[in-house]
Amino acid sequence: MMHLPILPILLPLLAGIALLLLRPLGVKVQRMVSFGAGFALLMLAVLLFDASLSGQRQVYALGNWSAPFGIVLVFDQLAALMLLVTAVLAVGALWYAIVTETDAQGRHFHVLFQMQLFGLNGAFLTGDAFNLFVFFEVLLLASYSLLLHGGGAKRTVAGLHYVVVNLVGSTVFLFALGALYGALGTLNIADMAVKVAALPAEREGLVMAAGLLLLVVFGLKAALFPLYLWLPAAYANTSAPVAALFAVMTKVGVYAIIRVHGTVFGAEAGNLAYFYAPWLLGLGLVTLLLAALGVMAAFQLRTQVAYLVLASVATLLIAVGLQSQAALAAGLYYLVHSTLLAGGMFLLADLIVRGRGDYADRFDPGMQMPHYQLLGGVFLLAAMAAVGLPPLSGFFGKVWILQAALAHPWHWVVLATVLLGSMLLLVALARSGSVLFYKVKAKPDEADPVITETIPAFELSMVAVLWLLAAVPLLVVLANPVSAVMERVAAQVLDVSGYQAAVFAPAVGGK
Repeated sequence: MMHLPILPILLPLLAGIALLLLRPLGVKVQRMVSFGAGFALLMLAVLLFDASLSGQRQVYALGNWSAPFGIVLVFDQLAALMLLVTAVLAVGALWYAIVTETDAQGRHFHVLFQMQLFGLNGAFLTGDAFNLFVFFEVLLLASYSLLLHGGGAKRTVAGLHYVVVNLVGSTVFLFALGALYGALGTLNIADMAVKVAALPAEREGLVMAAGLLLLVVFGLKAALFPLYLWLPAAYANTSAPVAALFAVMTKVGVYAIIRVHGTVFGAEAGNLAYFYAPWLLGLGLVTLLLAALGVMAAFQLRTQVAYLVLASVATLLIAVGLQSQAALAAGLYYLVHSTLLAGGMFLLADLIVRGRGDYADRFDPGMQMPHYQLLGGVFLLAAMAAVGLPPLSGFFGKVWILQAALAHPWHWVVLATVLLGSMLLLVALARSGSVLFYKVKAKPDEADPVITETIPAFELSMVAVLWLLAAVPLLVVLANPVSAVMERVAAQVLDVSGYQAAVFAPAVGGK
């Protein structure tokens, strides 16, 4: 149990190395090893999440060097929650890639997939800001290749934009870390919080500027306005299982804001306490409106789902920007809902594309697709959850966020923006469902593209879709205990002094 915190990092790393060595044995062997590693990671994440509910943080000192002189991993309830969500998403995406043979469209899919998980899990567990940069680069390097998996002109263009934007973000990240290290003399997150609390007045401007640079970097990862333009094209043009895994990528940016800014510039930061919150809240509101307009303006289903991801991230950023325990707990509930829902919707959109033949995902009336009853029913459920209609989990998440907003001075702006955004989403998704499933032709015209009679591996593919979308009813049935857990997670996140005490206490280490 003492060494459990490092296992979510080691497992995908070792699996990726093994898969690289096993590649000459063929894709079938790689599939078995990769999915086995993904399922093992899920079991480990469940075990870790259960262990985190005790409320005790675990700190793992790499090289057995204690903080702040060495790099530490900090395992708490928030990190455990993110590990669990990522593992659930990864199992669904891997299963879909295997049964649809998407993984065979390019080289090293499974190696890159495991490296992506390695970077994600490392980012969630690290207690050091520079190490966070390192894990960001690992997951970004893997995501560059995964985005281009399968090839194609559109993926290449989207991938180029994605790479350039994130390279700029990485450069700004280094500038921010350099400024913070120069001002504080440390990059350990807990130690940075201690130094900021005792910061001389003449250095406050420098540290605030560096904190805003970090907010720009994390906002870029989270696709915050005006840094979101890379997301729709990247998510809409990559393969379905990769897009499903990417549903958690934007949440890494949100997590980094909660972890770094919430700890370093938390309640004990003196004059710099929560200085970033108004920026986050204001830009989150703008992002939500623009994302809703993007959903309405989309001409293709996958682009629409990509904008739905952007809308969900904006809602999360609003919750974080409200700067209260209740809002953070509601945001974490919504994070679980929106991440798994988005992953399921990307897979569902791919099944619809495969069923419509050359109509693909364009919002043009076409012939009736195979399995239209089941696909239409699942799409209706997912659309209602994305909009936030009762009685589904999206409704609970948004209502709790709006309830928390009532105590904020901007409550009327928040209420109006969230409700207006939800109304626009409702109109757009109702139109999409109508075109895809109701406005169908009785007989094809001569110039119409061909519709396939069957969808290959449909039943097995639907397993992955339902695996991810099962979170929607489960979060409703278990709303009371889940919300209670989220309250505990939020309370622990805001307990900066407890975080510091855990990091500076004697920690378990590995040589």
